[in-house]
Amino acid sequence: MRVALIGAGRIGAMHAVTLRGLADVDELFIADADLARARHVASEVGGAVAVESLEQLFAIGVDAAVIAAPTPAHAPLIAAAAAAGVPAFCEKPVAEIRALLAQVAAAGIALQIGFQRRFDAGYVAVRDAVRSGRLGWLHTLRACTCDPAPPHPDFLPTSGGIFRDLSVHDFDAIRWITGREVVRVDPASANRGAAFFAEAGDADTAAALLTLDDGTLAVCSATRYNGAGYDVRLEACGSAGTLVAGLDERAPLEPAPATGWPGGQPYASFAERFRAAYVAELEAFLQVARGRLPSPCTGEEALAAQLIADAAELSRREARPVAMAELRDPLPT
Repeated sequence: MRVALIGAGRIGAMHAVTLRGLADVDELFIADADLARARHVASEVGGAVAVESLEQLFAIGVDAAVIAAPTPAHAPLIAAAAAAGVPAFCEKPVAEIRALLAQVAAAGIALQIGFQRRFDAGYVAVRDAVRSGRLGWLHTLRACTCDPAPPHPDFLPTSGGIFRDLSVHDFDAIRWITGREVVRVDPASANRGAAFFAEAGDADTAAALLTLDDGTLAVCSATRYNGAGYDVRLEACGSAGTLVAGLDERAPLEPAPATGWPGGQPYASFAERFRAAYVAELEAFLQVARGRLPSPCTGEEALAAQLIADAAELSRREARPVAMAELRDPLPT
């Protein structure tokens, strides 16, 4: 396959390494607003070709496009792929995804949004246990996404806020694991770290209590200041048992009193924690692009998670619970 990678920043460079290692990728073309950066990444991975423009990229006749550009470019790049008739994978978030759904459908292209936790072995195991009934009926889910250190202040204006940037992964995972919809969001937030979060109208720490349509409760917490390391976990607690994803020897946890567990080096970043999942989701996308597999995370699925994040942000800003019915308009047909 001839694959285009659009965006050669941190996650784009990681995807470039992955794509060059996949047997289905015969040729890899890399485009970036900074041509020198595209050339550098192409040289680093070996065997890839940097191209000067988006027009040149699609003129080559690629079979699939992986979009890893900055957030504001996601929607225009999906639209460009649709116009070119090229199946697309895009990192989240896609703020204008509702408006894109009809365009993607009209173009007949496959679209996969990058919620990589759907490909993590732990999350897959929890989903299987929940869907099989092994845990009984669920009463509580507990999810966390905790960064070890804050992002650069320049990132905040385009991040969408802590719920859209961090917790949206938990919101998607909860829907995917349970097969249920969220009907109400009750969040809280705090700023005890750097002043630039409050100055941007954001928060450095947040939590959201979600009520699912069957009465199950889900508690999601997020922070930019988890000094112990990168921590992402999800607990599914049922009437017959509890199962946890993300609890391994590298989880940045310290038991009290000390027991010697865990003993591994804590995860330092999302790239370490979800390396295998990132590879698996791109392998799946290439099968989607070939027409062998339906998209494992469609635009509609991404929109559902985004709407929960929107509700959480609205609730945070207005200091009140928000029912999902306030935001869930009919999807385009």
